[in-house]
Amino acid sequence: MIAAWWRFAAIALAAMLLVVGAVAGTGWSLAAGDRDKAQLDLNAERVISAQLRAGIDDQNTAIAKLGEARLAAEARGQVAQQQTAAAGRRFDAALQRMDGARVTTCADAMPYVNKLLEDVR
Repeated sequence: MIAAWWRFAAIALAAMLLVVGAVAGTGWSLAAGDRDKAQLDLNAERVISAQLRAGIDDQNTAIAKLGEARLAAEARGQVAQQQTAAAGRRFDAALQRMDGARVTTCADAMPYVNKLLEDVR
């Protein structure tokens, strides 16, 4: 009688181990599939992230170049303003020297015009 119970318990334990092993194997298989899918998704996201970083780097480079171009344009603008102010002062001085000149003909005016052009240069 004891031998019968022993065999029955061994068969029941073997069946339980088989069921537990099958369930565990199925679980491991599902987990491995999910892990593989997650790794593929992670790699895809890394590629997208790298592309976005490259785009941001391109934008930052373009912004830096625009900033440099703006500074250069401002410097050119200041130089142009200084040159214009100097030319204006030369023109005003030349006009002051011509103040009071009265001419009636083109021939009389030409020496004054030539002098004005020389002074403005």
